[in-house]
Amino acid sequence: MLVWFVLLLVLALVHRWVPESRWLLVHMFVLGMVTNSILIWSQHFAEALLKNRLGEEQRNIQVLRIRLLNLGIAATVAGVLTGIWALTLVGAVVIGAMVTWHAVSLMQQLRTALPSRFGSTIKYYIAAALLLPVGAAFGAVLAYGLDERAHARFLLAHQALNVLGFVGLTVIGTLVTLWPTMLRTRMVDGLARAGRWGLAAMLAGTLLTTVGALAGWAVPAALGVLVYLDGIVITGFYFVKCALQKRPNDYSTFSVAAGLFWLTGSLLGLFLLIVTGPADPERLHLLTVPVVAGFAAQVLLGAMSFLMPTVMGGGPVAVRNALQETNRFAMLRIAVINFGLLIFVFSEASWVRVITSALVLAAYVSFLPLMVRAVRVSVAARKATFRDQDGSNGLRRPVRVTIEPPPAPQRHLAGAAAGIVIVLAGAGAGIMLDPAAVGLNLAHRAGTAEVEATGEETRVKVSARDMQFHPASVDVPAGNTLVIELSNDDPTTVHDLALETGERSERLRPGETAILDAGLITAGTDGWCTVVGHRSMGMVFEVNVIGGPNDDPAAAAGANHGGESNHGGHGGSGGTGGPLNLSEDPGPGFVAREAALQPAPAGTVHRFTFEIKQEQRAIAPGVLQEAWTYNGQVNGPTLRGRVGDTFEITLVNNGSIGHSIDFHAGAVSPDEVMRSIPPGESLVYRFRAERSGIWLYHCATAPVSAHIASGMFGAVIIDPPNLPPADREYLLVQSEAYLEDGSGAVDVRAIAAGQPDAVIWNGHANQYMFQPLQAETGERVRVWVLAAGPSRGTSFHIVGDQFDTVFKEGAYLLRKDNPEQGGAQSLDLAPAQGGYVELQFDQPGNYMFLNHSLADAERGAQGMIAVTEAP
Repeated sequence: MLVWFVLLLVLALVHRWVPESRWLLVHMFVLGMVTNSILIWSQHFAEALLKNRLGEEQRNIQVLRIRLLNLGIAATVAGVLTGIWALTLVGAVVIGAMVTWHAVSLMQQLRTALPSRFGSTIKYYIAAALLLPVGAAFGAVLAYGLDERAHARFLLAHQALNVLGFVGLTVIGTLVTLWPTMLRTRMVDGLARAGRWGLAAMLAGTLLTTVGALAGWAVPAALGVLVYLDGIVITGFYFVKCALQKRPNDYSTFSVAAGLFWLTGSLLGLFLLIVTGPADPERLHLLTVPVVAGFAAQVLLGAMSFLMPTVMGGGPVAVRNALQETNRFAMLRIAVINFGLLIFVFSEASWVRVITSALVLAAYVSFLPLMVRAVRVSVAARKATFRDQDGSNGLRRPVRVTIEPPPAPQRHLAGAAAGIVIVLAGAGAGIMLDPAAVGLNLAHRAGTAEVEATGEETRVKVSARDMQFHPASVDVPAGNTLVIELSNDDPTTVHDLALETGERSERLRPGETAILDAGLITAGTDGWCTVVGHRSMGMVFEVNVIGGPNDDPAAAAGANHGGESNHGGHGGSGGTGGPLNLSEDPGPGFVAREAALQPAPAGTVHRFTFEIKQEQRAIAPGVLQEAWTYNGQVNGPTLRGRVGDTFEITLVNNGSIGHSIDFHAGAVSPDEVMRSIPPGESLVYRFRAERSGIWLYHCATAPVSAHIASGMFGAVIIDPPNLPPADREYLLVQSEAYLEDGSGAVDVRAIAAGQPDAVIWNGHANQYMFQPLQAETGERVRVWVLAAGPSRGTSFHIVGDQFDTVFKEGAYLLRKDNPEQGGAQSLDLAPAQGGYVELQFDQPGNYMFLNHSLADAERGAQGMIAVTEAP
């Protein structure tokens, strides 16, 4: 289990660069840590409660079972990562078999033991262990690939069996006996009986939710959640009675109690999610953090903080000293974890979520060094207790060891306050890094003319939809105050309203409303939506003054104030950091984007997570673009597969405005998967590759041209059947950059005018002039080319050689094995078209490749292939 814990921490630190990171984080915790813990500790409690300890041979069998379980977990993880479904299936079968074996072993122990007051706890374990194999089978079905509707049903059933059934039943069954022990109080009357009723309700609820999910029946599925919650309430009532006898006073009890609160809240959230529908993957993912980090992690680490020192034993002194170590900074850790999780769950600001999640992770990681300290002091206390006090007679007498009293309530309050302050400071830092994400208005109010206030108010309702404000203007008597009731009635896109006087609404997601107090109106004022590109598409608003010193709006003076500027000086300026100098060497620290292609991965199902980020990215030496990216790259990750493969992309919007994605490689209804999602939300996009070719993907949120020009595009390569091998394969994606002078933001006016600052390959102008692609004489070189746009195509040409194979838009124009054909000098592609060319260099040298629309080549669409003599 410790190995899985360490792997989980490493993955949490590098997850942004790991495919399937969200899936891995969840399953490495649930399968790696939780499942191992359940099999180990349920066996421990079964022996203790039934007073029926295993013999040496049975213990060896248990160890073998645990080892095989971990091999199954490793196979499952490897199968998902590699896309080899057979490996995933084998792993799921092994996991299910080992947990079933564990259930059978517990049944045998229960049958042969004497009647026990706590037999219901063992029945919890058996029921939970029998549910997991079915949940594992559903997981294998999900990994194989289903259509979107079936995938949502199986996912809910999979989670009901594994989380509510396997994890939830085990936790509640254990706490029936462990909770009073942790509190160091007696079991209240009725708790054992409540445990039996709770088991019946929770098991029935799990099965009802599972059947309802598979059948697509929302009412039975939601009813099952309520029945399950009823089981939690039945046992929870007696848990509270135990706590009233002796209140929680250490990390273990605080942590377990907090975990149960998160479970209850998650169940209520699941009920609402099902009844409001649809229970699709992206909505179910909203409960991942509350269930995994809020419930499962807190209960597991809380219980471990009590059990590990207790099981190590060594007498009261050793146990208490070890517990004292695991209890260090108890309320500080509890406050950071729970308050941090609350902010993470309810915040949409990406930097706030990043910082609070790091704080929560740090609080969890503190368990490891504290447990190491607990082991050390436990060993030291045991040695001290039996130290020889009299060397002459060899008698060993116990040594008195000082034990600190439990923390006073005021120390708990101080720790909780400190934890809350730490989380608030982290959230504040996140807001300062990205104030726009929380709608913070840092603008200065413009000066106003001297107009006597009338004391009256003008109130107007304004609707943002279809890239317009409705109404687009309002007449306000001079001296009145203006209050705008703004509603976002656009079904997909984020909007806001900013006035040139400095007042600004927060960014509204679809369906949200806000009140914008414009204050005292003394002169005409312009307003606009600040989302990039929206103003140029007509989202402008006018405040006209009636009866004031200036009846005309100040449009002329403020036409370009605070928003998109006119494009100036193209062909030599733009972006931040100075003018574009395409002949400048990017320097020794520059690393060109890898253009070499890897073969299509094994397997038929490929899963990826695309995280939308807003970052500065260099697109030429010394020139930064304010880019919108998939996974931090201008020109996002390249996907590759074969005809018939299924792709599942989880799109996570960590930007500050709405974004989307459109895969040309799939033929799916755009209504759901291509819709814009607001900041903080996600969606799952599944498609099956039915035809070969190189396909564009891009953000489809209006204005689409601005989103593509900001970096939100990439390539999907679906190999033609029987694609012959090549010695080298390269990918070149051409795009354009349109930059506002001095800011690096996209200039939508320049896009409309067709005046790019740079035309570039793979996200950086002229990068392959300074770091050429490589080849050797006699090698077969294949170059895939995609014109991403947003507006310009390409005429791809390699100076000094000719193409003997040309594949364009799904068809071969030339094949090298046709002796009667000629050759090709260029591959002509319109925007969003792609293909590949092949050639063989017979002589060494430096071969330039370029867009033979030479004005674009001179804007950066050129590079070099360095060909050396083959050995």
